Order: sequence, then structure tokens, then C-alpha cells
Amino acid sequence: MREFHSLDALVRTRLRQWPQRPPGLTASRNGQDSWLRGRPAEDTTLCHPFLKLPGSDRLRTLPDGLWLNFAGTPDEPFVDILAIEACSSLPNLLDKRSRFAPSTHSLLAVCPVPWLLAPVTANDPTPRWQATGVLRHQPTLPLSLPVRDVRVMYALKQDHYRGFAESQIPHPHEYFVPMDTLTAEASCDDPRLRALLARASAQANFF
Repeated sequence: MREFHSLDALVRTRLRQWPQRPPGLTASRNGQDSWLRGRPAEDTTLCHPFLKLPGSDRLRTLPDGLWLNFAGTPDEPFVDILAIEACSSLPNLLDKRSRFAPSTHSLLAVCPVPWLLAPVTANDPTPRWQATGVLRHQPTLPLSLPVRDVRVMYALKQDHYRGFAESQIPHPHEYFVPMDTLTAEASCDDPRLRALLARASAQANFF
């Protein structure tokens, strides 16, 4: 059995096993569906997508896992995102929750050029920029898109998870799982986890 030197390394390894579309999520009813896994990626030498506030060039949010669903048109593109955060302590959870708290300001997803030019996967040579469906030409500048919908899943250690579930109310965009569920081998095939993630989209609010 492979040994991991840190919880972060274990989380990244498990999330790399997840597909380009988050497990459990079904295709969009309108047919506009272009999910790509932004973080973590197989190629660790490239820079990867991140989140930031407009005008900021320093403070970036780098989730443990980040999936982007590109939509809209080339003239008015946007993304819906699913972020996954593994929280090893309660202060860590509070810090990460604050970054995704509902607010009146905008959030941008930034996709660096090397990431956009790279293939979707080792088995799919399609450049990511083509797979987005919102770019007409090969990009020469980073792609910054407004985030329309945010969903976040937090993984907590068992005692933290139990205490949170007993005493706290999640925001509508939040989902919580025990850390052991996220870090289990083949966690993307867990029926309970897939059922939870199936609710992590706007279309789950419609009949």
C-alpha cells in the first residue's frame, strides 16, 4: 500500500482519480455542458486555474479540488464551479468557508494559457481551450471568466464532521462529508458521495 506523507498529498491523489465531470452530476438539460477538472491536474509542472476577486493580483483562492463547467457563448462566457476543500482543523474550515461565503462582489475563475493549451487528459489529446466550447481561437492570454454558480464540498475529520453536523446549518451552496469518505480508494465510485454531488448543481433545484 502506498504511504502518503501528508493529508494534502492523499487528497490530491484521490481527486486526480476523479473524472472531468464531477462524479454523480448528470448532463445539463440544455445540452450546454463542458466540465473540466482544473485542480488537481495530472501535470504538476503547469500552472492551474484559480479563483480571485476582480482587480486583485495577489490574493488567490486555490481549492484542493476545482471543477469548471464552461458555458455561455464566445461573446458572453461564464463558468459554474465545484470546489472541494479538505479541512484538517476547525480554524481551517472557517477560513475556507469565508472565501466562498455569499457576497455582493464578483468572483473570477482564471485559466492560465499553458493549462488551456494542454490536452484534456493523457488519453484525450483535445486541447482544453477547444473543450471549453467558449473560445473561437487558440488563446494567447489567460482566460478570466465570471463565476455564475458556486458549489463547495468540505471534507472534515470525523470528530469535526460529527460536531458540525449536530450543531451547524450549511449554506445552500455547501456540502459536507467525512474526510475518510473523500480519501477512500475509488471515492468517486461511492454511491453515497455520488448521490450527494448529484445535488451540487443549479438544475437540482428544478423539477
